[in-house]
Amino acid sequence: MKKFKSEIKITLREGILDVQGKTVENALHSMGIPEIAHVRIGRFVTTEISAETQEQAFEIIDKACRQLIANPIIEDYFIELKEI
Repeated sequence: MKKFKSEIKITLREGILDVQGKTVENALHSMGIPEIAHVRIGRFVTTEISAETQEQAFEIIDKACRQLIANPIIEDYFIELKEI
């Protein structure tokens, strides 16, 4: 059995209001940094997976993202997977 490390970036889908991102953007502007715009806040998750192949490891982590790690109704996720 091989070991794989996944790095998952989770962001709100386009069109979903990012209240946290908007709050940070407004704070930056009030601090005198108006050059920064369209702030979006996301999450970053890492895991280790045991699987026979990289394809199997991807299927496992993708299923975990769809069922628990991300909310597929309002979030997009991007998986990077590498053998360790």
